[in-house]
Amino acid sequence: MLFFSFKLFAQQPKQPVLFCYGDFYPEQVKGYTYVIIEGTHFSKADVKTLKENNKYVLGYISLGEVNEAAIHYEKLEGKTLGENKLWNSHILNLRDEITQETLLDLFWLNKQEKGLDGMFLDNIDNYTKYGPTPENKFELVIFLQKVKQKFPDIFLMQNAGLLIAEDTHNYIDAIAIESVASNYNFDKNKYRLRAKKEFKEQLDELETIHTNYQLPIIFIEYAGTKKMKKSILKRIKQKNWPYFIGQIDLQNLPTFK
Repeated sequence: MLFFSFKLFAQQPKQPVLFCYGDFYPEQVKGYTYVIIEGTHFSKADVKTLKENNKYVLGYISLGEVNEAAIHYEKLEGKTLGENKLWNSHILNLRDEITQETLLDLFWLNKQEKGLDGMFLDNIDNYTKYGPTPENKFELVIFLQKVKQKFPDIFLMQNAGLLIAEDTHNYIDAIAIESVASNYNFDKNKYRLRAKKEFKEQLDELETIHTNYQLPIIFIEYAGTKKMKKSILKRIKQKNWPYFIGQIDLQNLPTFK
């Protein structure tokens, strides 16, 4: 752990959500509604501290891909369906029993052994018509059923995958969506705002899902400066929904110049 003096560096939330997949001293983080972390960095005692100071503490897990640096990659090597070269990751095959068992083991590790409230489910877009495995949408839904049966009180936050919310909404507790107001350019490594028309279209789609399924919606936005953050806030303030604004790599507690 990084032993900073939390009196000097404590992360006092001006926003209700924190995403940080890097390591940090848990006493730095207080007062958030949702804290999403990479569970491998934190012990059971660390998680206890985070839970004492925040409402929900969730661990990251991808249900669509596995990175070669992940602790469970070795078990799944040779069982994946292809490669996502942008993120150096491999497409999961949820029809494979060992893949399902391996993922369930990760839920057990994070929920039962470390004491997290739940999990942040990434790469759900993979199972929509725009992803690499739309034919495995049924397997995804069955897997979510298994998770809820095994861990009845677990909190599941789905990342994106709006097109299949009608299939998943019974098994999740919130939907997060990245880059509604912002639109990071990976080719140019540049933070920018999304076109106003695109922003309105996404907002309308989220409102429909929020109304139809009564699920909390969480904005995940990216900015490199205070000015950019202020512009994002101006856009999203019309919805009184929880939000996170930070840097694109999500490896450090967010700071702005």
